[in-house]
Amino acid sequence: MPRQTAPTRPVIEPRQWRTPEEIDRAVAKLQRRIAELEALDIQTAVLEDTGRDQVAESNVRETILEVFGQYSPEFIEHRHIRLSAKPLLINMDKLNAALIIRGAKKQVIGILRGLIERLMEKREELASSSTPTPTAFLNYLNLHPRIAGVASDLFQDGYPWEAVFAASKALVNYVKERSGQHQLDGAKLMQAVFSRNNPILAFNDLSDQTDMDEQQGMMHLFEGAVLGIRNPGGHAFPEGPEQCAVEYLSLLSLLAYRVQEAKPMP
Repeated sequence: MPRQTAPTRPVIEPRQWRTPEEIDRAVAKLQRRIAELEALDIQTAVLEDTGRDQVAESNVRETILEVFGQYSPEFIEHRHIRLSAKPLLINMDKLNAALIIRGAKKQVIGILRGLIERLMEKREELASSSTPTPTAFLNYLNLHPRIAGVASDLFQDGYPWEAVFAASKALVNYVKERSGQHQLDGAKLMQAVFSRNNPILAFNDLSDQTDMDEQQGMMHLFEGAVLGIRNPGGHAFPEGPEQCAVEYLSLLSLLAYRVQEAKPMP
């Protein structure tokens, strides 16, 4: 008979918090779950079998997973959190079951508030730190709305390079939108739209050699954004320091602002 091996325990990985703002968003999610539970009418849910108690229970588990991560001590401890021990309630009348679930609701709310207190302690530690993080620098950048709209949340949630890739795709789509050249893509799109000789979008009046040089140089920058940022990101974008990702986002934002300012040519 083959020897049975004991199941391996998951490696515990506490979530690494980078900024107070990141914690604020996590706290807001947990507070929404508390508000949902406080508004839940347990007696109606149980007597009328509405299922609202089950939905609230599921929402709590999913939020703890989303906030802390699959292998975090918080999720491992509370992944089976329940408003009721359903097997114990099978032969119980609904009024008594409602009383038990109402007590469990208070306990779950207490657990969520305890998690919030833990996060607020971590927030105080981060706020008192004198060393700004790259994520903090990102908050001070006035990123173009088309870049910020796709990249900010990803970056703040700890996925800086996914944010860069999303921003590079957003830039390409913005060029297509402003130029109307939806049939083109990649470097060919940038060459056609920002051509020195017959551009669709121009960065200046193209009245002298300096203007022509600027137009050509900007065209190459947009080509570089496609060839050096978007295309590699579609396969395996090289990981690196967060600060580098911030600088990529700043470049993509600058290019988006230039697209916004560019003049359509007749």
